[in-house]
Order: sequence, then C-alpha cells, then structure tokens
Amino acid sequence: MSQHLVLSFIGEDRPGLVERLSDTIARHHGNWLESRMAHLADKFAGILIFSVPLEHQEDLVNALQNFESLGLQVTIEVANQSASEGSTLSLSVVGNDRPGIVKEVSQVLHSLMVNVKELTTTCEPAPMSSDMLFKTEMVLAVPKDLPLSELEAALEKISSDLMVELSVNQFA
Repeated sequence: MSQHLVLSFIGEDRPGLVERLSDTIARHHGNWLESRMAHLADKFAGILIFSVPLEHQEDLVNALQNFESLGLQVTIEVANQSASEGSTLSLSVVGNDRPGIVKEVSQVLHSLMVNVKELTTTCEPAPMSSDMLFKTEMVLAVPKDLPLSELEAALEKISSDLMVELSVNQFA
C-alpha cells in the first residue's frame, strides 16, 4: 500500500536542487507524480506530489526534511484524494495592470463557491505601448448548479478594462 504526499519548498535557487530532490525520492522508493516549480525573485519554489510505500514513508519524510540544511524551507503533508462535483473550466483574464486584480477576481470566485485549482499570473508590456498588462490563467472547479453565464457576468462586472474568457475543459 502506498501513501500520496505533498511536498512544498522554497529556498535560494542554485543548480542541482531538482536532481537532489528526485534522487532522494527515488532512493526511498518514492514515485514523483506531479509538480510545479518556478524561479521567482531569486528564490526557487515548488510543490510536488509523490507516492511512497507505507514502509518507506517515514525514512523518506526524514530525508526530505534534511533539505533544510541546504537552505530549503520544506513542508510535507499527506494528500487526501477527494472527488469533486461540477465542471472544470479554464479562466483567462487580461487587463491593464493595477493593484487588486487577483483580490477582486478571487472575491467573485469565492462568492460563487468556485474553487481555484491552478493559478498563474504574469505582468508584461502591452504591444504597441509601454503600459503593463496583467494576465492570469486559472483552472477552476465550478459547482454543478452554477451557470457559466452567471460566472462570466459576475467576473465582467469587476472592471470594463478586464477581458474575461471562460472555456470548458476536460481535465483529469
């Protein structure tokens, strides 16, 4: 029997961190399943899910916690698999950058009981101008009784300069 675990970490970026993490997981009979990692503001941060046979779990967790001696802040949690009802959608929002866009979008989503499954944001210069554009891509779990039109209308009320695009996707 195996246990799924979630590892999150942040620390100074340097070559070899992913190799050391993957080697440690493999040496302790773990199986790397899914991950998201990025270099942000001279830090390397990530989150990953892996499985490990129960008899190797404690040794692997201890080995991963030793990464703190390398300057990584490490957190390990047991992953609970839960079935979600409803639709999974992609949301794309683009607009002139200003403080509070993520707050406003997340408030609307929360008010409609929409869960954010993935979130990516960037700021980049707009084509043909020096203004900065804010872009976000989200994967959302939407309650089955929430019409797509209601979600879209609520998001479009945030600001006239935000472009909102929702699309239904088949995610695993």
